[in-house]
Amino acid sequence: MQAPSGRDAPDRCPGAVQVHAAADGGLARVRLPGGRITGAQLAVLGAAAAELGDPALELTSRGNVQVRALRPGAEHELAARLTDAGLLPSATHERVRNIVASPLGAAVRPLVAEFDALLCATPALAGLPGRFLATIDDGRGDVTPLLGDVGRHGSRLVLAGVPTELHGGPELLVRAAEAFLAERAAQGANAWRLAELADGPARVAARLGTGLASVRLARSDAPEPGIHGSSAVLVVPLGLLTAAQSAALAAAAEEIIVTPWRTVVVPAPAMPDAVASGLVADPASPWAGVTACAGRPGCAKALADVRADARAAVAAGTHEPAHWVGCERRCGAPKGRHVEMLATGAGYRRSVTG
Repeated sequence: MQAPSGRDAPDRCPGAVQVHAAADGGLARVRLPGGRITGAQLAVLGAAAAELGDPALELTSRGNVQVRALRPGAEHELAARLTDAGLLPSATHERVRNIVASPLGAAVRPLVAEFDALLCATPALAGLPGRFLATIDDGRGDVTPLLGDVGRHGSRLVLAGVPTELHGGPELLVRAAEAFLAERAAQGANAWRLAELADGPARVAARLGTGLASVRLARSDAPEPGIHGSSAVLVVPLGLLTAAQSAALAAAAEEIIVTPWRTVVVPAPAMPDAVASGLVADPASPWAGVTACAGRPGCAKALADVRADARAAVAAGTHEPAHWVGCERRCGAPKGRHVEMLATGAGYRRSVTG
C-alpha cells in the first residue's frame, strides 16, 4: 500500500492570474489545453510578453506556455489580454486546465475542447491542484506515459497511467477528477497527484464502480522532428520561443500545437517560414533532445546559467541529448529515462535517471 501524501501546504502552481514571484519578476503560466493555440492568439501572447515582460515565451513539459519577468502588477493587463484573445475562459479554473493530448491526433482535439468546457463548467473542479494533469491519448501511446492523474487511452480510462475496465468520453474524465477529490478528502490527504494517495488508482476506480485492468497499453515515443503527413514537428531550441519565432509562427500557421516535448506542430506548408526563424526540423540536429530549466538569473535557487551552458555545449559539439537543471528540484524534467546534467556549484554532474 502506498503511503498517503505528506504534502503540508496547498499547491501554489502559477497561472495567468496567480503568478509566481521569480528572481527575474512575475512568472505567468498560460494553459493551452491539448497544446492548441491559434496564430492570432500566439500573436497576442507574443506581443503581451514583449510589452509586459521577457519577449521570449517558455514552453513547458505539459505543453503550456510561460511568460517571465513580468513587471509588478503587469499580470492584470496580461490576464485582460488573454481573456480578450480567448486564452483565459475561466478565472476560477485557469490553473487546473492541464490537458495534454496526442499532438498528431487530430481526432482527439474535439475531445480536448469538450473536456475543457466540462471542466470549467464544474464548480467543484476549481479545487483541483494546479499540478493535476489529464491526458487524452489517441491510442498510439505517446502521452499516456506522462502519467496523467486521469486520462483516456483510446476510449479506455486510465488513472495515474494505470488502465481500468471503464471506457468513455470526456464526461468520464470529469467523474474521475471528482472521484479524486472525494478520495483525497476521505483520506484526509493534501495530495497534489492521484498517485500520492494510498492505493489511489484502485480506490478512485472503485468510486467509479470499476476496477483496474490487466491489459498492455500501446506505447510510442514522442514524434521526431520533420514532416508527418500534413503536419510538421519542429524543435524549439531549449524550449524558448523568441519574439521573431512567435511572430513567424503566428503569421504562417492558423493553428499551432505546443507539445510536452518542447516542440511545436504546424501545418507542413508553414515549415519553411518556421525553420527560417530558427526552429529545427532536422531530427539529427544537435538541438534535438536538449532541454533545460530556467536556471540563472531567472531562478534564485539555480546554481548555474544552465541555458547558456547548454548552448555552449551544443556549439562546441560536446553535447548529448540531455536535460540541464540548475538545482535538485529538477524542474521541467522529462518523463522516463533520460540523461541529466545537474549543476552542483562546482560544475555539472551527469547521470542517467528516470
